[in-house]
Amino acid sequence: MTQKNPIHVIGAGMAGSEAAWQIAQAGIPVILHEMRPVQKTDAHQTDFFAELVCSNSFRSDDAEYNAVGLLHEEMRRCGSLILTAADTHKVPAGGALAVDRDHFAEHVTQTLTSHPLVTVERGEVAGIPPEDWDSTIIATGPLTSMKLAEAIRAFTGEEQLSFFDAIAPIIHTDSIDLSKAWFQSRYDKVGPGGTGKDYINCAMDKEQYQAFIQALIDGEKGDFKEWEKNTPYFEGCLPIEVMAERGVDTLRYGPMKPVGLTNPHEGKRPYAVVQLRQDNALGTLYNLVGFQTKLKYAEQVRVFRMIPGLENAEFARLGGLHRNTFINSPRLLDGSLRLKAMPRLRFAGQITGCEGYVESAAVGLMAGRFAAADRLGNEPSLPPRTTALGALLSHITGGAEAETFQPMNVNFGLFPPVTERQPNGKELHGKDRKKAYSTRALRDLAGWLEGSAG
Repeated sequence: MTQKNPIHVIGAGMAGSEAAWQIAQAGIPVILHEMRPVQKTDAHQTDFFAELVCSNSFRSDDAEYNAVGLLHEEMRRCGSLILTAADTHKVPAGGALAVDRDHFAEHVTQTLTSHPLVTVERGEVAGIPPEDWDSTIIATGPLTSMKLAEAIRAFTGEEQLSFFDAIAPIIHTDSIDLSKAWFQSRYDKVGPGGTGKDYINCAMDKEQYQAFIQALIDGEKGDFKEWEKNTPYFEGCLPIEVMAERGVDTLRYGPMKPVGLTNPHEGKRPYAVVQLRQDNALGTLYNLVGFQTKLKYAEQVRVFRMIPGLENAEFARLGGLHRNTFINSPRLLDGSLRLKAMPRLRFAGQITGCEGYVESAAVGLMAGRFAAADRLGNEPSLPPRTTALGALLSHITGGAEAETFQPMNVNFGLFPPVTERQPNGKELHGKDRKKAYSTRALRDLAGWLEGSAG
């Protein structure tokens, strides 16, 4: 059997790791390039592949009524390495799929480094890959090196688009005062491996909440470098203090909403609630949900210890801020994620303008499958638009307006409308409509996978 030329994958994050796995599973050698630890980033702390830096949550695992939960299930059925590792190392998180981040990353790293068709090369790829890399996937993620980002911008003629991503603090569990805080999931919902008591909750009354909001607004923030000052935030990952500045009740209708929770110490629903989610399998670390921040470290300690139950909190990691980079995919990429101006290059992950760990891995999964099909001399088979994979792909490769393109999480608004109706002929609404989307998606995914295997 003739040895096939390897496919190169640049970046061993969520997308690159998944792409490399899909290629290797198709029987094609892959060279996986990862710049860490030779070139470090401002956000990563380890040299592991698929390191999670912002949160340990893959969000909802509800495949019937939630688009990201549906995406989880589709990826499982596609043999996803990322979902296999997530399911293996999940921790209780209500209806969400959250993981022990260290064990998760170790699993992905070990699986890839031990695969006979995967070669790992550590070091930065500082420009457009050489011509003899005739099939390359660029999956460098939100922290693409400046040299490579500049090379891409110069080649495409497009101004690179950047925004800030903020990281939430992590707290040692034994430093949380459970005489004030309590364990409960919203509406006591039991999720994967959960009990209905999967979050630690810290309640605030109106006076405490208003003082906290003012402290967030007044707290000293980190300085920006000159080239960062005009970079916009992504709306789905705003720093907590930026949300506070938008109005006194913004947080009460966001990450601090009190609905579905009862403070057992007082027997009533709180005015506002701070939730903490388990961050590792041992349960010794919890992260502040939705509390991404650009406050200076000393200010974080001072302000977050205002939260009832966290007066003596010990921080395993304080919050931070990093730059995120993505290309104008609807303008630059074709339907199988190839760069129109240089088809030997594909892009995958957050650099394409998808948002979220799961979405990033999903685009990596598709890019890997498409590249493998090309190498085998086959036309890449695109997932139906009615699937979560296909809806996400369609959005970033032409469904979105190029002029106003911004990062997007998967959601049912990206899917073609369902045509099913109620028995009385009226359109489906609410949960019935969501379930119709999911049922159709998994049915059409099965047909696509069967056709791809044929």
